[in-house]
Amino acid sequence: MRSYNLLTPLAAALFLQCCTTTTASIQRPTPTTSKAIFHPDHIRANKLTNIVGGGKSKTVEVEVGGGTASVTNEIFNLVKAIVGAGVLSLPAGIAAFGNAPSATLPANALIIIIGAFSAYGFSLIGRICAATKSSSYREAWDNTVGPSTSWITAFSSTFSCFFANLAYSMILTDTFKNLLSSAGITISREKALFGVTMVILPLCLLKDLSSLAPFSLLGIMGMIYTTVAMGLRYLGGGYAVPNGEFVKDLAAQPSFGNKGIMSVLSPSSFILISMLSTSYMAHFAAPKFYTELKNNTIERFNLVVTSSFAISIGLFCVVASLGFLTFGTASDGLILNNYSNKDTLMSLSRVAVALSIVFSYPLVFVGTREGLLDLANVSAADRTDKLVDKITVLALAVVTAAALVVSDLSFVLSFAGATLGNALIYVMPALMFRSMIKKLGDDATAAQKAEVGFAMLSCLLGIIMGGLGAYMSVKSLVE
Repeated sequence: MRSYNLLTPLAAALFLQCCTTTTASIQRPTPTTSKAIFHPDHIRANKLTNIVGGGKSKTVEVEVGGGTASVTNEIFNLVKAIVGAGVLSLPAGIAAFGNAPSATLPANALIIIIGAFSAYGFSLIGRICAATKSSSYREAWDNTVGPSTSWITAFSSTFSCFFANLAYSMILTDTFKNLLSSAGITISREKALFGVTMVILPLCLLKDLSSLAPFSLLGIMGMIYTTVAMGLRYLGGGYAVPNGEFVKDLAAQPSFGNKGIMSVLSPSSFILISMLSTSYMAHFAAPKFYTELKNNTIERFNLVVTSSFAISIGLFCVVASLGFLTFGTASDGLILNNYSNKDTLMSLSRVAVALSIVFSYPLVFVGTREGLLDLANVSAADRTDKLVDKITVLALAVVTAAALVVSDLSFVLSFAGATLGNALIYVMPALMFRSMIKKLGDDATAAQKAEVGFAMLSCLLGIIMGGLGAYMSVKSLVE
């Protein structure tokens, strides 16, 4: 089983570089009116040639944009935004279609391909913001497709945050239940969920969340520790049947069959694809990353995107493969649930993941709450503390009720990815780009017009993957 090597981050980086190096970028224009203006020129460098004494010329660099974040900081923050707890469901995504160790090979190929398309969509949003002087996803939509349908972006962002909070509640419930079990305390899932809600509620009621921001660093640190711990347990054979140190503690024994490489042709592989759409979904923040980048030329922004997604792809491949190669078809929707409660190494991983989610939860919940207020057309002036508190309690109650009814994390992540993830990553950026190039008219270059075709292909793939993914997700839940 261990002879199947993981795809390397280097291969992921090379593949992603090819996919995110676009054929044409669009210069950010100097606005002359309050409306969005498009310029067909292709930015390749931010250089000006000045004539100096003696007829000589000197090329000087001119910084663009008002951002202050370095490329390194942006890469770190984007990796932190992409690599979250959702990656811990990917082993179950492989188990949805395969049961042999070789199934990790096509699974890793899917992780790379979907990651490349996701990176392209992220880059495309940044280029659209550059061309239209937009600073948010919704503003980019308004300036290209039109404000009459901007509720679509508000709806998508709101419920992507809602599903993220739902997944967080489910992960925290299982994690705290297992941690208490490790301490000799047995409680029901319902009581664990209620306890989680009571811990989260005061944090969600905070009016100033700036004090929680530093704790977001725990997320990437916890994920790195978890990856190392999973690797040690796999290589050490602690869960190998039949003589592994912790095998006797497991209710679901690791299990493998003969469905390998070709099993990816099964429709069930769309469950993994949909999970990946959720895992890579950071696209609503693309305008923020673009505007905050210092000297934000398209080349520098693409460097951030390429590097961040390459690192994320590498981590996704490693975690997905290690989890599946350890437990096979027994892989749980939250892979940490597979490990023994007596395994101290993995218990520490549960603590790290739980802490990162507890402090990240309110930051995501703000998106859910503010999105609901936006959809209800509640103006900023009418958003009193009393109203905000009521919406907070109500929204958290709905999340908790949903977590009581649905216990399959794989379903939540795959369904959210199939619907909202595919819309935000593949469909909407392509529609915005097509509208933008259409407004350029005859000023659009041949390369830009050709890229519209590629963008719309991405859009079509998103729709197909979304439809099949949603169907297979619901089918797997019912069965």
